[in-house]
Amino acid sequence: CRRHLMRGGVRNTVRAMMDSVPPPTPDAVLFDAYGTLFDVYSVGLAAEQLWPGRGDALALLWRDKQIDYTRLCSMSGRYRPFWDLTRAGLRFAAQKLGLPLDRAAEDRLMNEYRHLSAFPENREVLQALAQRGVRAGILSNGDPEMLAVAVRSAGLQDLLNPVLSAHGVQRFKTDAAVYQLGPQALGLPAKKILFVSSNGWDAIGATWFGYTTLWVNRAGAPLEQLDTTPTRTAGNLRAVLDFFPAS
Repeated sequence: CRRHLMRGGVRNTVRAMMDSVPPPTPDAVLFDAYGTLFDVYSVGLAAEQLWPGRGDALALLWRDKQIDYTRLCSMSGRYRPFWDLTRAGLRFAAQKLGLPLDRAAEDRLMNEYRHLSAFPENREVLQALAQRGVRAGILSNGDPEMLAVAVRSAGLQDLLNPVLSAHGVQRFKTDAAVYQLGPQALGLPAKKILFVSSNGWDAIGATWFGYTTLWVNRAGAPLEQLDTTPTRTAGNLRAVLDFFPAS
């Protein structure tokens, strides 16, 4: 027990030292899309209108199953587009919760997913990056068409370039082939790119790949227990600007 406590104390000391070190200065930033720029749980509002008292549960299970399916398909070499897996996740969640999902309800919720609410600080942060001459883009599991609609719906199309989709490699995060799309598109080593995600598993995967990383931990979730820590952790996207000081 004493050794365990000592090891835990050393880990905590190392993390404290890391937090006190100024963050590196990358040359560009890539954002995850779903959960990071766009609120995947905003579909719960429409679900609540369809099934009062069950909207939040549907949104949570839908998202969990969507990610489960990306991992299953990627690991098994049986790729299916993210849009298809999103629909499959919705159908599973509705069945699991015993909610009647007819064609009209399914179409309504899938359309809501195309136009997810953007987090309120997005524009402020992206405009500040543009003013500082920092290139900002997206690296997402989403299909190209899904991403184009979401970005356009949020009015962010002039502030995000490139918009990179896992569809190009027919795999999903955390496969290294997906993360490699960033360095290829930007012509930079991974360490010189800040990768931003609100998904803890994604932040860890990107850290393993070699990116400088920011985990936007909006929900106050515990760190993934895999002995890996993102470069920085914060509660919202404004922390991105700490990596790119204004001159």
